[in-house]
Amino acid sequence: MGKRSAACGVLAACMVLSVCGCGAGKEEDVFTGETPDRPEWQANLDAVSPSVYTNIDDLKLEPGTYISVIGKAGDTAYWQQVKAGVEQAAEDINEYLGYSGADEVKVLYNAPADGEDIDEQVNILDEEMSRYPDVIAIASIDENASAVQFDLAVGNGIQIVAFDSGNSYQGIQCTCMTDNAAAAKTGASKLCEAIGDSGEVALFVHDSVSGNAGDRAGAFLEEIQSGHPGVAVVETIYLDRMDQLKRQAAAEELGVSAEELAQWSEAASGLENGTETSDEAEQDNAESSISDEARTRLEDIDALAAGMSDVDAAAYYLGKHPELKGCFGVNDESVLLAAQAVKALEMEDSVSVMGFDAGKEQIEALKDGSIDGLVVQNPFGMGYATVVAAARTVLEIGNEAVVDTGYTWADLSNLEDQNIQAMLYE
Repeated sequence: MGKRSAACGVLAACMVLSVCGCGAGKEEDVFTGETPDRPEWQANLDAVSPSVYTNIDDLKLEPGTYISVIGKAGDTAYWQQVKAGVEQAAEDINEYLGYSGADEVKVLYNAPADGEDIDEQVNILDEEMSRYPDVIAIASIDENASAVQFDLAVGNGIQIVAFDSGNSYQGIQCTCMTDNAAAAKTGASKLCEAIGDSGEVALFVHDSVSGNAGDRAGAFLEEIQSGHPGVAVVETIYLDRMDQLKRQAAAEELGVSAEELAQWSEAASGLENGTETSDEAEQDNAESSISDEARTRLEDIDALAAGMSDVDAAAYYLGKHPELKGCFGVNDESVLLAAQAVKALEMEDSVSVMGFDAGKEQIEALKDGSIDGLVVQNPFGMGYATVVAAARTVLEIGNEAVVDTGYTWADLSNLEDQNIQAMLYE
């Protein structure tokens, strides 16, 4: 018998013994012909680049290391997936190191209730700094809001990692996020293709202060202007300016010009401020600068604006463009608002709506035709990579300046594909 045949015979005998329970080997060493289980979330980690930010093998953290992670919000589908990725990374690190109880690496996720509440996020940052974590990872709502806190943190040996959004602070150790420019340009190209590369479109942006909002809006506009000359962006609606937009819409509805509204509002503001001064001349000037009629008109404007929903206001501005052919929202909230406004105007058949994110509501809207396509980010992978980046910062083993957490495009043609399903965050 040849060596190969003899080896096969021995292997066969061992397999028989193992199946019969007569072998001496441990159960986990028995070859069953089955591949190890692959976690459902592994596809999310596969999308992260460089891949070292999904590897916890070299993260030999000291017992009790504290990593503080501060997100933008806590209860949306997107941020729940970020949190899940954070928690999975913490679990994997502690399992790998064999830590339990007081020795566990502590990874705590905090976030404001409202994704636009800059003050609450700064308060959370202050509270976390007072606990002296080893590192803070933060998704800044306002990229310029926390320079003083960051200086203080770094001065106390607490390094800063960013995620989801870029940050203007120069001492950031690493940023884990979607390639926002590439993703927004992909979305712009898809929308232009859907409308035949010609016509008017509107852009919905979740805020005017965060790094990712600015990057996405800027890249979307750049792609339209440089690559699609037949397409024009006729409205840009910022959700954090919705109260101002409602007031402006109400004024227009009541026949008050933008100039009159600005003049009357300034005068009314001066009158309010003037009541706190002892300068009687200044008070008299403030009172004379706005008439009783103007004051009454302002009250009517404010009452009408207060009765407007965000959908009402968005529909008002879209309604100014009866030839509108497309809308694009740069996050989950903004794309849903765009779809709802288009529906309110009964323009679903003529206006294509696309945007970012793939939570439950966005997927339902994609299935019912209210939304035509979505840039799907990777919040789970982002959360996981952020913890790895934070751990590498603590260990001083080096970081990339930017970690690309990946994205994909989803529409009805590929929604059921396994690689797309793995990226959804319902």
